[in-house]
Parts: sequence; structure tokens; C-alpha cells
Amino acid sequence: MENISFDDKLILLQYIIEKYNSEDLLKEKLDGYFTVKEVERCIDTLIATQKVRRIGNDILQNNISHTGELPDIPSSIKEIIDKM
Repeated sequence: MENISFDDKLILLQYIIEKYNSEDLLKEKLDGYFTVKEVERCIDTLIATQKVRRIGNDILQNNISHTGELPDIPSSIKEIIDKM
């Protein structure tokens, strides 16, 4: 996924978290798109910016109460989100 910007990767991850809130399942679904290291880096960034929160050992949740709605889906990642 070298042709997708880091910001688009973060948006993609937020939408995938909306569908699959388990961190392990998230890593499994994104296999082939991201390395495990990239997924972990994106999750850490989203948590640090308070866009996502961890609500259990393996459970992630978009922090809609803090950030509002999810951002618009860029055309570069729409196809990937639709496949998930």
C-alpha cells in the first residue's frame, strides 16, 4: 500500500475498526494491505490523537464522542473498504 498516504491509511483503519473492533481480527483482515507493524503504528497514532480508544485487551472503538463523525472516505481507499 505504498501509493496510499499515511492519513488515508488512518482513515481506512478507522472504518475497519467500525466493522471489526477486535485488534486481532483487524490485523487478520488487513493482512495483505498492511504489515502487522503498520497496523500497530496506525493504531498507536489513532489512540494518541484520541480518534480511537481501547476499551479492553483486544477491543478498539472509534472515539466518535471526542472527534465527531468518521472522516469522508477518500477515493483511494473506497474500494478496499467495500471489499471488507
